[in-house]
Amino acid sequence: MTVDDLEKLTDGARAYLVPVGAVWGTLQGFASGIPGLAFSAFRLIVREGADVQLDHSVSADSLTAALAPLPLTVRVQAEAQLDRLAAPRPPMALPGRDAPLGFSRPLVMGVLNVTPDSFSDGGKFLDTDAAIRRGRQMRAEGVDIIDIGGESTRPGATPVWEGEEAERVVPVIEALAADGIPLSVDTRHSTVMTKAVEAGAHIINDVSALTYDRDSMKAAVATDAPIILMHSQGTPKTMQDAPDYDDVLLDVYDYLETRIEACVAAGIDRNRLIVDPGIGFGKRVVQDNLALMNGLAFFHNLGCPVLLGASRKRFIGAITGEEEADKRMPGSLTAALKGVEQGMQIVRVHDVAETVQAVRLAQAMHDAAMMGTGA
Repeated sequence: MTVDDLEKLTDGARAYLVPVGAVWGTLQGFASGIPGLAFSAFRLIVREGADVQLDHSVSADSLTAALAPLPLTVRVQAEAQLDRLAAPRPPMALPGRDAPLGFSRPLVMGVLNVTPDSFSDGGKFLDTDAAIRRGRQMRAEGVDIIDIGGESTRPGATPVWEGEEAERVVPVIEALAADGIPLSVDTRHSTVMTKAVEAGAHIINDVSALTYDRDSMKAAVATDAPIILMHSQGTPKTMQDAPDYDDVLLDVYDYLETRIEACVAAGIDRNRLIVDPGIGFGKRVVQDNLALMNGLAFFHNLGCPVLLGASRKRFIGAITGEEEADKRMPGSLTAALKGVEQGMQIVRVHDVAETVQAVRLAQAMHDAAMMGTGA
């Protein structure tokens, strides 16, 4: 595409700067807001509607020259992404806790499914006492956040009545809140959000990004809790029927940007928002999930902490041949470390002890690399 062609782009054209070449502890490249993480290059993409007009690689030190020929409206978009990528992620206040949630290192979120039918551990912790014991075990294993859910959102799952969902999670939240660990409630229902926060939950994690329940945005606004906005296509019951994208990385980015804007317009401070690209939720099993895994760093351009939830997902089984979800721990660790290398602030996992150990080692290597630069 020539400069003349670029001038023909309309105001509807979209620019994307996808960071590539993540390097830790270097003084070279584009410095991100994640301490010690820089990027040596970017993919500069411009598209109008579904049509990609431009897609080429640009070194970090050539960015200014590469952006100069773009029409003003398109260049402003790219520059805004760079500004958000470079901005540090401030700590998040948690309701009812003096200590905020900090992002100076990757955080491990442990999955606690108080359900009979979750894809990996359904039924193991449906009993309240068993769930509380597992939560306390995760705390002993070094977890940073416990994510408590009372409704399975696995592919093909049917909805759960919100009253039953609340009955499952509220007693567990009340017990674990007294232990001083940050708690997240994994729910699509506004009434469960409200009851969970009242019981002591600090974060709301909604796989529908506050779209499933028409009252969920209102409920989220009414709390001071951080909100995790996840991308999904369709509902759990239908999402794997025929997922379809023009470009999964760009489409998921656009969706999350739109949901952030909707939250801000409703009165939720942007600094309360966390984004999740939704690995496995309405994605083609291998093709889409791998594209997202390889492009995770792009979601830093949204200016919010990014959560990766790839633990035990079906794509790991499809690639490795392991059909049993609870035997996918090695693949889950690989996915978590891929996320850490791209600066994910939170990794959501089932295998807490193993992931904590792996992430701590990766972080120690990053810290050592940073000290080697004199940073």
